[in-house]
Amino acid sequence: MSSVPLAAYLMLALILFCIGLFGALTKRNAVIVLISIELMLNAVNINLVAFAKYSINPGLTGQIFSLFTITVAAAEAAVGLAILIALYRNRQTVNVDEMDTMKR
Repeated sequence: MSSVPLAAYLMLALILFCIGLFGALTKRNAVIVLISIELMLNAVNINLVAFAKYSINPGLTGQIFSLFTITVAAAEAAVGLAILIALYRNRQTVNVDEMDTMKR
């Protein structure tokens, strides 16, 4: 049975985080920005589980923290999409550049 080294998990998480960061900083569509944030949170989950697996005392701590992160990500997605739907109804756009004021 071959084991995947820790460096492979960290490299995968790094690539996912960089893709998410690029999308969050450069895209103008708010839905794409939310998806990019989800990618970054998934990269964090990969790191948490990998470090829990390769720690001195392997346990469930990484998995438990990962479950909390998934819960926060689900809440963030639900609230973010609700805000975007409300903004779209008022302004007929999901372009981040056009959402610069609170009033219409």
